[in-house]
Amino acid sequence: MLPVNRVWDSVQLYSVRCEECSKWRIIPSKEKYEEIREKFNENSFTCAKVREWRPQVSCQDPTDIEEQDDRYIWAMDKPNIPRTCPGWQRLIRMRAPGGKRFADVYYVAPSEKRLRSMVELDKFFEKNPEFLHGVINTSMFSFQAPVPLDENYIAKRRSRAPSASGSSNTRNVPLEVNQNLWIVPFENKDMNVGVPDGVSTEAPSQLKLKVFFFL
Repeated sequence: MLPVNRVWDSVQLYSVRCEECSKWRIIPSKEKYEEIREKFNENSFTCAKVREWRPQVSCQDPTDIEEQDDRYIWAMDKPNIPRTCPGWQRLIRMRAPGGKRFADVYYVAPSEKRLRSMVELDKFFEKNPEFLHGVINTSMFSFQAPVPLDENYIAKRRSRAPSASGSSNTRNVPLEVNQNLWIVPFENKDMNVGVPDGVSTEAPSQLKLKVFFFL
């Protein structure tokens, strides 16, 4: 078991793209982002939603993040992931470039036990049924990791056969991701990140952040 104070999240800042103006808006907290992501396919995200925490914002305002900024490594997140259960943590840890996966997803139980798969989660609940109570069940957990936009970040797979048109697919976007939910990790802790007024960039005290993400 890894103590919770040694488990850190690679996420600090979150962003979602407005469906009407296609501009990126930074979300002020992980909790608010999870609320938006949970019902993303049902409730369209627009700048009007942002006025809950930035009353004056509109589609006429500049985007909060530029997609063309090559300081960032963009990745697409999965929509409709359930909000993290009370007392639990859902953490995303980015892997180094060149590996087989972009990131790993972990859940940290109230007992500080770290879990990294549904198999481990099922075994944990089997041994600790006291945590499986009320509205909590395994359907409220998801280990789906973000997908990097840069296909060169992860190790190349064997090239696929050319399509009927004679061209091969150089980029395959998984159907389960949403191109309006993106994250941006980077390892440079000295990099200055511009964020709108009123959006805190302070890391939660229980997390040791090493990387910033924009979702």
